[in-house]
Amino acid sequence: MDIQKIVEKIQKLEYHQQLLLKVIENNHCCFYKLIVEKSLGEKEVKEFEENCEKMSMKMEEQKAEGLVYFHPLYIEFKSLLHPVFKAEDVIMACIKQRLYLPLMEELRKYF
Repeated sequence: MDIQKIVEKIQKLEYHQQLLLKVIENNHCCFYKLIVEKSLGEKEVKEFEENCEKMSMKMEEQKAEGLVYFHPLYIEFKSLLHPVFKAEDVIMACIKQRLYLPLMEELRKYF
């Protein structure tokens, strides 16, 4: 194993350790627990967060235009997820942790 891979593994372990500390402090941190279980790195989580921010804004814009059916948004959400995730698991974990709550509650209607 080369040094770069070792450094990446150490960084991922440090990131998971930070998340685990949050989980220990608050057992409602289901999304963080899911990240550690699936061994995702900080880069993948940041990408997920950015996607959720964009989708939240998109949903609000669509609601302002009078749209009430968001199944296409759910399909988009599923397509943007990291392959190790199941959409239902992520949505429920985010709801329990109260992350992106309006978006996740809306997406929950479509599975």
